[in-house]
Amino acid sequence: MTQAQLDVLSPYSGEVLGSLPTTTSGDIEHSLSSAYQLFRSRRNWLPLARRIEILQKTARIMAERAEALALQAAQEGGKPLVDSRVEVARAIDGIHCCIDSLRSEGGEVVPMNLDTASSGRLAMTTREPVGVVVAVSAFNHPLNLIVHQVAPAVAAGCPVIVKPAQDTPLSCLSFVEILHEAGLPEDWCQALVIDDLSVAEQLVTDPRVGFFSFIGSAAVGWTLRSKLAPGVRCALEHGGVAPVLVLEDADLDRAVALLAKGSFYHAGQVCVSVQRIFAHQDIAEELARRLTATASQLIVGDPALDTTDIGPLIRPAEQLRVSSWIEEAVEAGTSVLRGGESLDNNCYQPTVLLDPPANCKVSNHEIFGPVVSVFPYSDIDHALSLANGLDSAFQSAVFTQNIDQAAYVYRHIDASAVMINDHSAFRTDWMPFAGLRQSGLGVGGIPHTLREMQIDKMLVLNSPVLGGL
Repeated sequence: MTQAQLDVLSPYSGEVLGSLPTTTSGDIEHSLSSAYQLFRSRRNWLPLARRIEILQKTARIMAERAEALALQAAQEGGKPLVDSRVEVARAIDGIHCCIDSLRSEGGEVVPMNLDTASSGRLAMTTREPVGVVVAVSAFNHPLNLIVHQVAPAVAAGCPVIVKPAQDTPLSCLSFVEILHEAGLPEDWCQALVIDDLSVAEQLVTDPRVGFFSFIGSAAVGWTLRSKLAPGVRCALEHGGVAPVLVLEDADLDRAVALLAKGSFYHAGQVCVSVQRIFAHQDIAEELARRLTATASQLIVGDPALDTTDIGPLIRPAEQLRVSSWIEEAVEAGTSVLRGGESLDNNCYQPTVLLDPPANCKVSNHEIFGPVVSVFPYSDIDHALSLANGLDSAFQSAVFTQNIDQAAYVYRHIDASAVMINDHSAFRTDWMPFAGLRQSGLGVGGIPHTLREMQIDKMLVLNSPVLGGL
């Protein structure tokens, strides 16, 4: 029987970029069996020095192919080439971050000889791989997200099976091939192209899985978590509806440039993208007007061109969904200051809305499109109440020149990170990155992910000679 194929399409042109065989239920069994056997065979675990060597060579190969990797990511994911180049540079740095973590972080000494019971003992921990890692990834950063999930697993010594997003598997496959070229045996990292939800669930819920890493929608992530086998660790990264407060003393020249980038970067398809701006009523209209002027200057078009600022949405259904949310807001009385229209090639105009009602989807759901709403406020506590009023909580931001006001927002906003005089989508790949409530579980960021993919194993040595330590 002929194996089914998945066509990978350009979200901009609809061109077929590649055709890949899809994974069957039997393939899942083979992959899990081989990965689990590697983990159970401790004599064949990859030594730490070998893992570092593989990662070092991986980074070198990626640097040599950086432009090709950036173009591939832009073509399949729709992120403009200028931003995809940054993504590749971050991915390479992420590999180095894994190496740095391995060199600087190990076990710890556990205090002993504190009382009679612990006398004569020396205790310490070392770190071992947690088990087989299964990673399910998202489309919006097709290379860097894979690096965030796969490279820490390799660094930790875990066999890893990765399922890329159906829309953007090519960057993942390129990275896995580079790992193999760098010396990682093939069964230690396997990429599976899956277009059947039941097959994906078979992979995720198998009891041989030691750690489940998921980046994607909250509905899917929480459902899969509920079906994990007992004892399986997991990390979930979902989306948010990022709130930003702009206080009356904010430097608007600085704020507008940063907010425009945070709102429209990758057509708003970022889990911490700026979506809700709560601006003091004295400056709200001016801020919205300036955002509108900035948005009108952005070039929307082919992501493979150097001149493009905003590329397409990932698929036609997303363009239709964004349009329907804007229509709902307009019918509810929202002012559209700029945009609000679909363009050719699955693109959407960068859009600025003024004060949509609280019950509109643009006000309380993650739009994942190039749309930002400005909400005037008169009382900061009321603004914070609105910012905190959703089931999701992730990164946030505040613009002000007053350190006490910045501290007040930091103290009272529900978020895992608060950016002061920066947009909510700021991120480095070594900092903690954690969704709260419906937005996720566990802590991302490469050193933190690496740590979660390891277990502490304690050694206690009992000797009367040690009694005086």
